[in-house]
Formats: sequence, C-alpha cells, structure tokens
Amino acid sequence: MPHITLQGQRALVTGANSGIGKAVAIALAEAGAKVVVNYVSSEQRANKVVETIKKNGGDAIAIHADVSKEEQVQQMFKQMIDAWGSIDILVANAGVQRDADFIDMTLQQWQFVMDVNLTGQFLCCREAAREFVRRGVDPKLSCSAGKIICMSSVHEVIPWAGHVNYATSKGGVNMMMQSIAQEMAGKKIRVNSISPGAISTPINTSAWNTPEAESELLKLIPYQRVGKPQDIARAAVWLASDDSDYVTGTSMFVDGGMTLYPGFREGG
Repeated sequence: MPHITLQGQRALVTGANSGIGKAVAIALAEAGAKVVVNYVSSEQRANKVVETIKKNGGDAIAIHADVSKEEQVQQMFKQMIDAWGSIDILVANAGVQRDADFIDMTLQQWQFVMDVNLTGQFLCCREAAREFVRRGVDPKLSCSAGKIICMSSVHEVIPWAGHVNYATSKGGVNMMMQSIAQEMAGKKIRVNSISPGAISTPINTSAWNTPEAESELLKLIPYQRVGKPQDIARAAVWLASDDSDYVTGTSMFVDGGMTLYPGFREGG
C-alpha cells in the first residue's frame, strides 16, 4: 500500500496547541498538508507546534480564535483562505471539560461545555462546508471536495456520571456529524468523527499519571494500555486521505476496546 500523502492540501486543526490537536496537526503536516494551528490560549505553545512542523520541512501558521464565537471562527477561516487560497481538511478538535455532580452543576458549567464542544464544532464545520461547496472538487488534490473530522469521544455512547455536560456534548457531536454527512455526501464532502477512549493528554492527567491511577484506568481498557495522541493522529490522517474515500458518516472508535464493556469479560 502506498504511503498516505496529503501533499498540497490545506488543513485546519482547532485546539492544536497541545494534546490530541497538536499530534494531529504534526501528523497532517508530515503527510504533506499545510496546517493552521488554532489556539485560544497559550500563543507560545501554538508557535512551538508551528516551529516543530517547519523544522520537519512542513508549512504551518498559528491563528487565534475562540471556536464558540461566530465572528472569531469566520475571521479565522478568512485568514486561512487569504493565506492559502482555500481549505481541504478540517479537524474540529477543540474541547473542554467542566466536571461536577449533576445536582451541583451550574448553568455556566453546562453552557460553557456546550458552547465549545458542540456549538464550536458546528460553527467550524459550517464554515468549512461553505468553502468546500464554493470550490468543489479539485482532482489534483483529492477526489473529495473536502474532509471534515469531528473529535468526539467514547462518551458519545458511554454514559459518564459527574460529566453530564461533556457526555451530552459528545452525543450531540455524533448526531450532528451524521446529519451533516448525510446532507453533504452528494456534494463529495466527507464527514466523520474520531471517538477517542482514554488518551494521555493534559485534560485527563489525573487519570493516568500515577501507577495507581493507571491501574484503575486499565480495568476499563481491554487492550491494556492507555492511548497516546499519536493513535488519534494516525486515524485522522487516514480519514483525511483518499484512502478513506468511501467512508462518511462514521464514528471511528480509537479506544483500546473501552466500548466493549470490559466488566463483562468474566461472567457478567
């Protein structure tokens, strides 16, 4: 099988200054894409991702935008299109948690997570789709007019007590992704999700950064290792490539088997 290439394509990865977004941005660049590294905080970390990509021979720029704000999302897309002419790949990755027991959860905690995790993906997906429809297919770059990858979670299907806002947002991402995919497929726009399991990122450090915590976490993972951001990045590169051209409306679980109900392994 030939090596996957995204040569000449232009990608935008939201929340790309750390964790999964950083790994995805670097992997897309290694496959040949130019990459916008979006960030809402820590410009320094975003610039370091850009530097890493350039040191490896790629091309990248950092653009600040809060994905929950329509005007900022539209300005980000304008900056990207002004710089590179268009967009071919969107990875809507930016996400947050604001955890609380349900009866103690505030409206602000609920709304903030919805605004970033769900509305933020809607705004970015909409702007990308508008540009894909305007431009159409460029067969020199891809057999698709554009590729959208939403970042979901195993918690789009696994309930998560103490994280009602987060799990609800990811369930919403799944139905949004499928509905967009259904509507856009006839225009040669592919829309999919990646649903990570437990990945070692800054958002969930306490769940894996001690032997005791890791041991407890592994009880939920049949494959018996915590995932790495690179596991997600490799899936994103494949979904962004023409190798996955017949895949749309799918949520790809990259979770070491977390969705296999491991509690039932021993006589449930």
